[in-house]
Amino acid sequence: MAAGHSVDPARWREMFDRAMARIAGRFGRIEPRASARAYLLGLLSKAERKNCWQLAEQAGLARPGPIQRLLRYARWDADAVRDDVRAYAVEHLGADAAVLMPRC
Repeated sequence: MAAGHSVDPARWREMFDRAMARIAGRFGRIEPRASARAYLLGLLSKAERKNCWQLAEQAGLARPGPIQRLLRYARWDADAVRDDVRAYAVEHLGADAAVLMPRC
């Protein structure tokens, strides 16, 4: 049986900020860290299309350059970020016999 829960926006933002703080050290510079934040917020948004232009617009950027640089040139350890996010999710959402499924 699936259960739906209402999420307080302030609480959601706090949890997102904590998750971002956890992965911040994986980015050597502030610019890719800020772009990663904008990119993730865009991916989590209700934007109909999720290409670099739309994600940049969602983030309030005039052009997609920062997000494109993140995806193409920035140096960061994607595996380590994945592991950090997974550990964060398990710590905060984990429960015996729980399954995390994307909402369709």
